[in-house]
Amino acid sequence: MALSRSTRVNILIGNGHFLSHFYMLCLPPMFLTWQDAFHASFAELGLVVALMSGTTALLQTPVGFLVDRHGARRFLIGGALLMSLAVAAMGLATAYWQILLLAVASGIGNSVFHPADYAILSGSIEKERMGRAFALHTFSGNLGFSAGPPVSALLMVLIGWRETLVLLGLLGVPVVISLLLQSRILNDQTRLEPKHAGAALRGRDLLTSRTMILFLLFFMLGAMAGGGVQSWIVTVLHAVKGMSLEAASLALTAYMAGSTVGVLVGGWVADNLKRAVVPAVFGLTIASALLILVVNWLALPDLLVTALTFFSGLALGASRTPRDIMVKDAAPPGQIGKVFGFVSAGLPLGSAITPVPFGFLIDRGYPELVLVLVATILLLSLFCAGSARASGGGVPAVVPAE
Repeated sequence: MALSRSTRVNILIGNGHFLSHFYMLCLPPMFLTWQDAFHASFAELGLVVALMSGTTALLQTPVGFLVDRHGARRFLIGGALLMSLAVAAMGLATAYWQILLLAVASGIGNSVFHPADYAILSGSIEKERMGRAFALHTFSGNLGFSAGPPVSALLMVLIGWRETLVLLGLLGVPVVISLLLQSRILNDQTRLEPKHAGAALRGRDLLTSRTMILFLLFFMLGAMAGGGVQSWIVTVLHAVKGMSLEAASLALTAYMAGSTVGVLVGGWVADNLKRAVVPAVFGLTIASALLILVVNWLALPDLLVTALTFFSGLALGASRTPRDIMVKDAAPPGQIGKVFGFVSAGLPLGSAITPVPFGFLIDRGYPELVLVLVATILLLSLFCAGSARASGGGVPAVVPAE
């Protein structure tokens, strides 16, 4: 049976987004081997991931402007190819500085995915299926994060680190070829015509509007809370609740599994409860925060703690697609690339902020405050979301293409 056009678009975009996230986390298993190969410290090795993530975050917005002006397909194909070849080339590196340059190159390639993917999905998928398309996009990225470390570690044991990186990098080439061969079904969003004078200026005004700054903060605060849970919940449950490391690790696994499943639930919510998108974001985020507080404050059996962390992750994951739909609805015609490039830069930024201060709290003897702060940050993010929604009328107007 032939696949529908929408299904093919979702597969093509999902494959690229999977690679984007997969390549971000296939490198850490190399660190111990790289330490011997390049005589690098752990701080220097951490710089590799920091450069890749930082380059991605910094370039997403400029790439978004290019996507809106020139179309998304060429940037998606070029970015995926650059990222794949950069990872493959790491397997040929003979010095640490070469790894750093290739990490930057990979980050440049990776920066295209959020602005290009959302622009193509918005132009290629029927409106009534948009929520599920956005959900599958996020879901594929989560799968990439999950698969990166174990696949990389296993291959490294079997064939060596150089061969692993070359192989993993070249695996991106078939994805690029499929994007090239099927590019005719990847429709762009409604674009602005160059003749509309001042459109680019108003695009810049759009990103500095109160609405988009608040959406950026909304994304950043959500990522800060998620990063706090992922980085420290094992330590917190062990220190505060007296759980074994194995049981605490299972609770984290449950949280991550719930978050991944929740993304798909959120896609259904966004498509079938269109008028309830905003209440869904608020209700699900509040539910996630309250469940985290219950885990932190009540003496519960390990199995119940695991169940509650699963449902907390499920609720937060389910809020993500309705959140993305809120942003899409706030973006003027022809501006989706720059809008998603800008607001989604809050995700790597937020993930980078919280691990150190939360770790400081634990070092100072206050591990019980970590999950309280996570819940507080989630609730604060809703203030940003509500304010962004209320100020939506202040978004600068942009003349659409005729």
